[in-house]
Amino acid sequence: MKTMLIATLLFSTSLPVLAAEVDDALIQKGEYLARAGDCVACHTAKGGKPFAGGLPMETPIGTVYSTNITPDSNGIGKYSFEDFDQAVRHGVGKNGSTLYPAMPYPSYARVSNDDMRALYAYFMRGIEPVAEPNKPTDIPWPLSMRWPLSIWRGLFAPEVKAWQAPVDADPVASRGAYLVEGLGHCGACHTPRALTMQEKALNPAEGSQFLAGSAPLEGWIAKNLRGDHKNGLGSWREEDLVQFLKTGRSDRSAVFGGMSDVVEHSMQYLSDADLIAIARYLKTLPSSDTNDKPHVFDKQVADALWKGDDSKPGASVYIDNCAACHRTDGHGYTRVFPALAGNPVLQTADPTSLIHVVLAGGTIPATQTAPSNFTMPAFGWRLSDQEVAEVVNFIRTSWGNQGSVVTAKDVSSLRTSDMKHTSGDDLGQITKQ
Repeated sequence: MKTMLIATLLFSTSLPVLAAEVDDALIQKGEYLARAGDCVACHTAKGGKPFAGGLPMETPIGTVYSTNITPDSNGIGKYSFEDFDQAVRHGVGKNGSTLYPAMPYPSYARVSNDDMRALYAYFMRGIEPVAEPNKPTDIPWPLSMRWPLSIWRGLFAPEVKAWQAPVDADPVASRGAYLVEGLGHCGACHTPRALTMQEKALNPAEGSQFLAGSAPLEGWIAKNLRGDHKNGLGSWREEDLVQFLKTGRSDRSAVFGGMSDVVEHSMQYLSDADLIAIARYLKTLPSSDTNDKPHVFDKQVADALWKGDDSKPGASVYIDNCAACHRTDGHGYTRVFPALAGNPVLQTADPTSLIHVVLAGGTIPATQTAPSNFTMPAFGWRLSDQEVAEVVNFIRTSWGNQGSVVTAKDVSSLRTSDMKHTSGDDLGQITKQ
């Protein structure tokens, strides 16, 4: 009897320890999942505290500001798990109103119940509360009315249903599908949208538009992630993709625009197993172009530049401003200055991203495994619209690239758009006309 009593006492005193270990493990899992979902990038304003919201996000109807998701009364401090789940997977706020689909709840509808529990544990107990009020949207009436959003949600948001892998599917690719289609919400940026603003496909079964690239937003295009050789991932190896997601650079390209935040805040922290899973899944997506062919390097321009022939329009601008880093053969320097020859970003039908990076420059972020960052300077301050158009055309049509023609008017339009979203010292980088 005495032995049983002692054993009972020992067991009962160990319960709080076990509970604390379980809680810690759940919070750590939630932190990892929040990284996978890149929650901090959208819910943190420039110069603000993590997860306190306030980041402006452009939409076709106006500007939406991300919300405070810290465990403060201004954030989700009073949310039950059910409230949290309704917001994240169903798109319904605690007050019953439908959230703007800038919150990618159509993708999060696929997240499992267990992962939702872990995310809730992390956001409620793993981060510091921040007393930052939410900002109202900059959307004009009547577009700012919330009730039509409930109709939109009913029409276009999928049923909340945890991910289930297809029978006999590759388990690695299935894990990648869960991350890409769910928490990673890659389609929110990389899938084109209809006039009614829903993604044209939420998964491969819904059509070849899934991850086929987006329209310009804030000066950038989210590129095609399908198997197209010309402007997609058809010529990328699985290991190229893993390297790119982990470090922001690969033998073929380098990160820019909003994807820089994804690598910096999210992808670099994922396990190698999950990065491989994402890459393997993306490589299962076929080309959306039946006439697509691999890039074939053409040395004609490289030979001409080597001989001092800069007669091709834009060649002299390229020699003066670009060749030192990207070389006259367009091959760049591996994982430092990206190759231009065969780079799919340069061959998209819409040249917005390339024009934008010439005007405003860009930086490859430092990561855990690639701690050096590299910056391309802005050339908008020194090149006219005509010069930018000429050098962009030169890059898009040299070394076997097959991009369409860009005009000075295209550059002027994007320069004006950039100036609307730029302030302070940065304005000088893009203002030359």
